[in-house]
Amino acid sequence: MKEEIILDYIRKNPLTSSKDIHLGLRESFSYATVKRILKKLYDEGLIVTDGKKKGTNYTLSTPYDLFYPLDINEYFKNEQDQREIKDAFDFGILDVLANVSLFTPEEDKYLNSLHEKFLENISKLSPSAYNKELERLAIDLSWKSSQIEGNTYSLLETERLLKEKETASGKPKDDAVMLLNHKEALNFIIEQPNYVVPLNIRSIEDIHSILIKDLDVDRNIRQNRVGISGTNYVPLDNEYQIREALEAMCNLINKKQNPLEKSFLSLVLLSYIQAFVDGNKRTARIVSNAILIAAGYCPISFRTVDSIEYKEAMLIFYELNNISAFKRVFISQFEFAVKTYF
Repeated sequence: MKEEIILDYIRKNPLTSSKDIHLGLRESFSYATVKRILKKLYDEGLIVTDGKKKGTNYTLSTPYDLFYPLDINEYFKNEQDQREIKDAFDFGILDVLANVSLFTPEEDKYLNSLHEKFLENISKLSPSAYNKELERLAIDLSWKSSQIEGNTYSLLETERLLKEKETASGKPKDDAVMLLNHKEALNFIIEQPNYVVPLNIRSIEDIHSILIKDLDVDRNIRQNRVGISGTNYVPLDNEYQIREALEAMCNLINKKQNPLEKSFLSLVLLSYIQAFVDGNKRTARIVSNAILIAAGYCPISFRTVDSIEYKEAMLIFYELNNISAFKRVFISQFEFAVKTYF
């Protein structure tokens, strides 16, 4: 990938000019191509400039690690004990996230066009038709969010359960409870769309409580260490630090203006903090959607996301604090939701 080659050159040769990059790469690309890619990388926040015009030099930006485009397949060729990672929660990432735009200008433009399409679509729907589509999305979200966590119900079985309260034979009781809890949590945020505005720890805990009701899961902020399968990343294990991280996350999200950035941050950071013994990613997906609904945006069902792809993208953030893979998941699923529902 041309962008990665140029980024790697700048990493090894900071404060270098476009001509030096062109010559340093043994003229693998035309000079015009180098200039075009440098502009793209600058717009994406991966590099910064020093000097002007012919004296312009390029170096990696502070949030470079956040946005660097990773090859997921290449990254996971190494087993978890072989990967060089950030193995502990980093409060500093919150400061980095506070001072950057999470989406590139091109991504922002596309996401805004999708939002406008959503508003146009729902303006043509009657209240009953809108509610029917919302129920369809809620069923899909309940199913996929549960499936990501290992639930064995099919989409059809989920629909029967949520519409007709008909449990599937041979399935664990907890699978049905998990799905019913998802629907209850979604109903809760639909009926009280401003419950997460502004976002606070209490509202997060309340949503988590709904999601783990009648399951053998502890409520409230955990007080002990918790491990995560597939990674050597270890979340905070002190209740006071966990609350501190949640408070800082809420402040960060509440200060952001773009509802899609707010939604994306809650999705990533609630999973990263791992505030509860279990149910963290489920809570993150519901809170993320609650933020979208409160702002009048299309909620996301995640219906077509591959569960392994979702988990790998999340692991990359845990281990490297890099959002590139998870951002692709978020944008593609927002696109799917707008084009599929309503």
